[in-house]
Amino acid sequence: MRGITVFSGSAHRELAEEICRYLGLPLSPVSIRRFSNDCLQVQLLASCREADVFFIQPLSPPVQEHLMELLLMLDAARGSAAARLTAVIPHYSYARSDKKDAPRISIGGRLVADLIKTAGADRVLTMTLHSPQVHGFFSVPVDHLNALNVLARYFKDRIDPANTVVVSPDLGNAKSAAQFARLLKLPVAAGSKQRLSDDRVRIESIVGEVEGRDVIVLDDEIANGGTIVEVLERLRERSVGRLSIACTHGLFTGPAIERLQAQHDVVEIVTTNTVPIPPHKRLPNMVVLSIAPLLAEAIRRTHNGESISSMFTEEI
Repeated sequence: MRGITVFSGSAHRELAEEICRYLGLPLSPVSIRRFSNDCLQVQLLASCREADVFFIQPLSPPVQEHLMELLLMLDAARGSAAARLTAVIPHYSYARSDKKDAPRISIGGRLVADLIKTAGADRVLTMTLHSPQVHGFFSVPVDHLNALNVLARYFKDRIDPANTVVVSPDLGNAKSAAQFARLLKLPVAAGSKQRLSDDRVRIESIVGEVEGRDVIVLDDEIANGGTIVEVLERLRERSVGRLSIACTHGLFTGPAIERLQAQHDVVEIVTTNTVPIPPHKRLPNMVVLSIAPLLAEAIRRTHNGESISSMFTEEI
């Protein structure tokens, strides 16, 4: 197998270019055209014969467009005699569709995983799946990364360890919140959440000691911001101190920016660049951390056959 070749679709070229700078490699060009009948055509403009090929493409809006680009890139490389194909998907948006919770609906997370394998992927690199069980939907090896160390390093010197608590908006995210809290040597609390619809939730209570303490609300992603607003309301009822928000995937869809803008007592909103965040969504108190070094190191280790799990020790 020859060296590493990296391609990117149109979802997040800025992240792909940053990853390539850390790897010391060029980002290989791709031509994406649209025919008059609205079909996409993808052409890889660099040889990938017998190469270890990585495709960097988060499934960010427009999700279906970016998914189709990824499938076509994988298929093109498979037909060009690449040695191994790895789909690097920093945000796997279909992880929300992880179970059959209503009659006659599809489990999209599993279907898309099958499509990615069928298109030619030999393995997948992804980050902070909304539902961890989606890992098992893939029939190829998956390296499931997280950004907890990246977020913890940011907060390490900005908090008072004796007076700060990590709060998970719901019990489903409590395991990640507990791991994040251990990195910072902080206690953890969690909200009791009931989802009413795709964009409406109710946080009934906060389980844990939060009164008078500074709070870091940690979630895996912020989409329309409904969950975050609800948990902030419950925290204010408990007379907490300084409020900060942290998440891995800053999607900020629909009314999210307006909702977050209205939270005047939130000191900072910390997220990562797993998806592109355009200038009009970057609030004055928003900090966007780069996960490019983490993904670049994961790509290097994948190519060299080294351990990925050893990257996530509980030391920051």
